[in-house]
Amino acid sequence: MKFSWKTALLWTLPALIIGFFVWQGGFAQNGDNTPLNTAGSRMTYGRFLDYLGAGRVEKVDLFDGGRTAIIEVTDSEFSQVDGRPLRVRVDLPGSTPQLITKLRTANVDLDVHPARNDGAVWGLLGNLVFPVLLITGLFFLFRRSSNVPGGPGQAMNFGKSKARFQMDAKTGVMFDDVAGIEEAKEELQEVVTFLKKPERFTAIGAKIPKGVLLVGPPGTGKTLLAKAIAGEAGVPFFSISGSEFVEMFVGVGASRVRDLFKKAKENAPCIIFIDEIDAVGRQRGAGIGGGNDEREQTLNQLLTEMDGFEGNTGIIIIAATNRPDVLDSALLRPGRFDRQVTVDAPDIKGRLEILDVHARNKKLAPEVSLEAIARRTPGFTGADLANLLNEAAILTARRRKEAITMLEIDDAVDRVVAGMEGTPLVDSKSKRLIAYHEIGHAIVGTLLKDHDPVQKVTLIPRGQARGLTWFVPDDDQSLISRSQLMARMAGALGGRAAEYVVFGESEVTTGAGSDLQQVTGMARQMVTRFGMSDLGPMSLESQSGGGEVFLGRDFMSRSDYSDEIASRIDAQVRELVQRSYEEAIRLVRENRLVIDRLVDLLVDKETVDGEEFRQIVAEYAVVPEKERFIPQL
Repeated sequence: MKFSWKTALLWTLPALIIGFFVWQGGFAQNGDNTPLNTAGSRMTYGRFLDYLGAGRVEKVDLFDGGRTAIIEVTDSEFSQVDGRPLRVRVDLPGSTPQLITKLRTANVDLDVHPARNDGAVWGLLGNLVFPVLLITGLFFLFRRSSNVPGGPGQAMNFGKSKARFQMDAKTGVMFDDVAGIEEAKEELQEVVTFLKKPERFTAIGAKIPKGVLLVGPPGTGKTLLAKAIAGEAGVPFFSISGSEFVEMFVGVGASRVRDLFKKAKENAPCIIFIDEIDAVGRQRGAGIGGGNDEREQTLNQLLTEMDGFEGNTGIIIIAATNRPDVLDSALLRPGRFDRQVTVDAPDIKGRLEILDVHARNKKLAPEVSLEAIARRTPGFTGADLANLLNEAAILTARRRKEAITMLEIDDAVDRVVAGMEGTPLVDSKSKRLIAYHEIGHAIVGTLLKDHDPVQKVTLIPRGQARGLTWFVPDDDQSLISRSQLMARMAGALGGRAAEYVVFGESEVTTGAGSDLQQVTGMARQMVTRFGMSDLGPMSLESQSGGGEVFLGRDFMSRSDYSDEIASRIDAQVRELVQRSYEEAIRLVRENRLVIDRLVDLLVDKETVDGEEFRQIVAEYAVVPEKERFIPQL
């Protein structure tokens, strides 16, 4: 536990006060600061009169209005060891005027001490001790918790904006650090130029855009672009997440929006970055009963602040989301978000540029080819590629190597895509069955000319998979033909076909479960979305089919077709899957010899490279040349 001077004071002050009052209560004092209880003995009043008559009393001090006396006697019975008179206490019987006369007659030194009315004062102070201690303790507790985010010291600030403010945003990220999304960078570079040199645009009547919405899948670099804008612009920068606007208290979200824009107006021109804006910008009227939805009130305030009656000059709002389909239409209109910048997954050129950026601080072996890595990673986002090189660096350090080699890169790709490597399988019937399953995928995919080429086949378990077959396309495919889809379906069913042909129908396993789900999904999309069936060129499901349903808007899912069409869709899906399965069985039966050889090789080596696999297939495969997808060796 950490103690500070405040904590020490908090505990010392009560102890001092309590000690002071204990001392005051235990020692009642007289007028000359002589405590009453310093008398060593007590004496009866009658004996006191006897001593007075015998002349043995030297001095008398009267207290409490004459009710108590402290006397000094010289009798040896009451004397101290050193012979000095001893002070003795005597309780007097009320008013005794005769006693005063006797004392004066005996020439006794008499001193009367008037009573001091300190009881009321000390009683009042005693009643104030606890409130003072309580208030002091609470003061120090609130002071200590004021620096804790969300602590009790900030209980009254819940209506204030939680946006992080930087007068000169030093994010450490510039446009040179963002690669692979050149089109988005060009759009946002204009925003930076607007802020730095507005006269270049205002001279010809151009107005600065009020808002820029970054749209794209997770990991494509939307937040990184915002950091780059902040680093390049050199203007005040506010950053906040959409979820930080909404709290459990009614009206807090709208209050925070007002406070945020108030601070932004005071520091204009500036940039406001709202990450994950879909948390607060979802479509209105989607709740059951309508009601006074706190999130909707926050959105209404945001809409008003962005483009309302007053307007905001010199404030640029940059927002990021990966769910633009759920945003309110009023938020997307020009005047609020004038530009929508799409940040997609990079192509091969973009992946190469991203790898160049993330490889700057990595020690790569001379044989490592970033272009080969970029070709092997289609569909990877910038975050995926950064994670890939980081995993490769971790594997290199674990293996105590000086530089990252292609072996670590390959293992890192496998780990990112499929999961952590498991324990190798022992040579058994199960291992050979898995080998036939994986070779079935690879042989069907290789012999179909419209299928992607095999990159490698392995029996090393990763994640939930007991074996893996990797297919890598030659280039990025934005459009896929019907023949390619059919080839992919047949390739996915190659493992089940090999189990059926080699071991019989009674020995097929559950290993093809994920393959069957993938094939069924592809076939249904071909029928309902792409018009690639006998039903004709019709789209029977929306592009976002299967997405989330808004309560109150589409409370129950509904189909856009009749029951008759639904049964025909099921029949078409079944026909496409069956046709692909029969094609896979045919290829496996006709090439059983090469499959057996490849299985023996795979069981022995556990991993077969794509080039070696295609060489063996080229020697033994029984497929017409025009139907093969085997590159020239």
